[in-house]
Amino acid sequence: MHSNDWLQLALFIGVLALLTKPIGIYLTKVLDPAGKTWLDLVIRPFEKITYRMMGVDPTQEHGWKGYTFAILLFSAVGVLFTYAILRLQNVLPLNPQGLPALSPALAFNTAVSFTTNTNWQSYGGESTMSYFSQMVALAIHNFTSAAVGISIAAALVRGVARHSATTLGNFWVDVIRVTYYLLLPISLIFAVFLVSQGTIQNFRAYDTATLVEVIPEVPAVPAQGDVAAVDAVPAVTTQTIVQGPMASQSAIKMLGTNGGGYTNANSAHPFENPTPLSNFIQMLSIFAIGSGLTWYLGKSTKNQAHGWSVWAVMMILFTSGVLTCWWAEAHGNPIHQALGIASADGNMEGKEVRFGIFNSSLFATITTAASCGAVNSMHDSFTAIGGLVPLFMIELGEVVIGGVGAGLYGMLVFVVLAVFIAGLMVGRTPEYLGKKIEAFDVKMSMLALLVLTASILGFTAWAAVSTWGQAGLNNAGPHGFSEILYAYSSATGNNGSAFAGLTANPTSGDPHYNVTLAIAMLIGRFLMIVPIMALAGSLVKKKISPPSAGTFPVSGMTFGILLIGTVLLVGALNFLPALALGPIVEHFLMLKGQLF
Repeated sequence: MHSNDWLQLALFIGVLALLTKPIGIYLTKVLDPAGKTWLDLVIRPFEKITYRMMGVDPTQEHGWKGYTFAILLFSAVGVLFTYAILRLQNVLPLNPQGLPALSPALAFNTAVSFTTNTNWQSYGGESTMSYFSQMVALAIHNFTSAAVGISIAAALVRGVARHSATTLGNFWVDVIRVTYYLLLPISLIFAVFLVSQGTIQNFRAYDTATLVEVIPEVPAVPAQGDVAAVDAVPAVTTQTIVQGPMASQSAIKMLGTNGGGYTNANSAHPFENPTPLSNFIQMLSIFAIGSGLTWYLGKSTKNQAHGWSVWAVMMILFTSGVLTCWWAEAHGNPIHQALGIASADGNMEGKEVRFGIFNSSLFATITTAASCGAVNSMHDSFTAIGGLVPLFMIELGEVVIGGVGAGLYGMLVFVVLAVFIAGLMVGRTPEYLGKKIEAFDVKMSMLALLVLTASILGFTAWAAVSTWGQAGLNNAGPHGFSEILYAYSSATGNNGSAFAGLTANPTSGDPHYNVTLAIAMLIGRFLMIVPIMALAGSLVKKKISPPSAGTFPVSGMTFGILLIGTVLLVGALNFLPALALGPIVEHFLMLKGQLF
């Protein structure tokens, strides 16, 4: 744990803090239909044309039910649209490699994955997806799913900020304005930056290079006793080098906290993430919009201290995760050390040498705290405690910055629970910014959290005891259990990263993982959204009571400690038993030097 690493961590948090207010100010203008931005002269005409083409009246706002119905309708159409493209990929244009259509189960999994902003990938991008599929089926969702998340957060904030009202905004206006004024222009600038760093952007067919050193043939091994036969592996003399429109997709995968990599190696691939500077900016871009939304919360509720308190809670949880993961990876694996194969710097297994242990740990914590799913190292190769951190970040509900929009509305659920607990402790009706928190509000908040828990633990238990679930494992024992737990945590949390040790799309064609993971993604996205929108609809109708001596302040140290405690307590109560069966017991076995 070097001083240079501490400096990088301080630089990251410092730059993020400096960006939070400017982004929040811009979000305030974008999420106000009458807001003026410096892009109005160029984009406003396209915005108006889009409204006319869609038959949308931008002055007509939705109640919570209408807003929710629009979300579900828009997402359902997105799933069908993407599924059709993936199933017809072999006959569509821009497929220079002649890649075949996806199987029904894989197409369903992928369509749901990108629609829900999960971007779980049961496939290798460069060996499965055509240029057309990458750009039209997948990259479009990187914009729209992110815009949906930001729109939901805006609707909930309006529910908190408005009073004695019935509407939460117009979903179609929110999605269009977020896409046109926020995501598209920033992604364009970001993509150009990535190209300047070395990320490719073209429509060429893949290149083939002759290897300088031939990988020799591996002879066949006949079956003996309980040992199965192994087929011969021919010598490898060439390497296929991926091409395609990579920079444009990499930009929005980060900004929209999507995470779906153009290549299987994701941001560990030198074409997707070429330099240390591109690595830093990519990490910053994952947090940027989610961080700015906390300022938008403070501005909209006329309580900027509250917005900054929520931001501070997120940063404390995030920093704690980074330091824990970094410490574990820097100390390395004692089994490797005993065998004399350990790196002097710590656990370098599964990490890019150009990024090292700190930047790998930082990236892993950021991407799982932000519901992004992009990776620049393989989490499956982390130490037990190092791997526990990204897993637990997801299981906290993706509220530590979280996905764009999703992190804020997830954290506001915990805020409602925290003020409810505070009200119980002082023996008075709990209030949040002058609005009384009643039974319905607490029920909707708890429903949003329990839905996630039931999905993660239910699917994990099913897979762990099923033949199909165990067949996908590449590791036995507690690490294998962690692979299953991580997969369903990632799917339900709409994160999309994986331990990379689980075969979710087997060559046998067994659809169980693809289908169950897709269902978990739908649960994590939409069965959480419905109670949250119901909560917004309840809050927007309430009157505001003036503060009194007994009003619990929603800013400052006391509020921050209570909110952190609520987040950690819910996470621990729900998932500690499962974590004890996976990474925790694996850690103790590792300390004993046992191989498993």
